[in-house]
Amino acid sequence: MRLLSGPLSMFGAKAQIAVAEKGIACEIEMVPFSIKDRYSPTHPDVARVNPKNQIPVLLDGAVEIFDSTQIFEYLEDKFPAPALWPASAEARAFARLMELKSDESFFPSFVVLLQTLGDPQKPETQSALAKIAAYRAEMDALLVDRDYIAGDYSYADIAFMSASFFTSLMGGVPDPELRHLAAWRKRMMARPAVAPVIRALAGYLTGNGLKAPAI
Repeated sequence: MRLLSGPLSMFGAKAQIAVAEKGIACEIEMVPFSIKDRYSPTHPDVARVNPKNQIPVLLDGAVEIFDSTQIFEYLEDKFPAPALWPASAEARAFARLMELKSDESFFPSFVVLLQTLGDPQKPETQSALAKIAAYRAEMDALLVDRDYIAGDYSYADIAFMSASFFTSLMGGVPDPELRHLAAWRKRMMARPAVAPVIRALAGYLTGNGLKAPAI
């Protein structure tokens, strides 16, 4: 098995953490990337498998798939233990919803900040920052009575941790008053599968003269 990821990819980080949590013998290949040219020229296997020319891409014999959520599902089917979706249908549905919201509701605000370069004078920037703050507050309230997003540790936590790191790049660190969210972040960074991936992202930023968010 081979996972094509990148040194500065939120979705690649999701897949890397999932592979590590499963304890799978998998080669992690960081495709060429630079701050200036990004992923150009596109890695040939990425271009061949993903019509969007994006990572991550997972290659496992005849199986060649892309998209971090699809990779989650494949890993769970092939390697059911340790389980990374909750056991009950209700909890599993909630975990899947929260994984989706992390990718499609929370992370896009970071993309907006990239587009506006974080210019505080632009209304798009203010809107994105407000959405980030509101989502963080929502997650803090959710975590009042649980250690992880869906109760048991799951892909929902992996997705939100990855998105949280990137969102902090331009959206600032979470309000320290959000103590339940802060405790969750500490629990996540204590996981052997999570910390190396997040620290590698931070290391790539600092190695290229950029400021990494506090982790």
